[in-house]
Amino acid sequence: MTPGLSPTPDRRALDRATQSMRCLPFRRAFYAEVAENPISSNELCGRADWADLVFAPFGPERAEAHFNWMIRLGILRREVDGQGLTERVRLTPMGRELLASWQGEIGRANLRERIQENFQRHRPRF
Repeated sequence: MTPGLSPTPDRRALDRATQSMRCLPFRRAFYAEVAENPISSNELCGRADWADLVFAPFGPERAEAHFNWMIRLGILRREVDGQGLTERVRLTPMGRELLASWQGEIGRANLRERIQENFQRHRPRF
């Protein structure tokens, strides 16, 4: 790798992450928030501006499941402190690249796309 250049995620990973972001219940404001400030699932669910960050309400357990999926896709990463990984997440460089590709709100996937996403997420070898 050339010094000063960051590795570029391959096109397939970007396409997969883009599709997942369209299926997840998070608004663009959520991704903009975690680009600047790390957040945990409990903090997210306890915020007064909750409705501005998500399309549909859910609890901390479901938020954590979504976070773990986005970590697997390369959109989010766990925040690190002096003692190791924390429960807070932050946007990755690939997540920032994807966020920059949308000018407005992230377009929502249709029902067929969400069903396909669900199968890929929960039944990856199906």
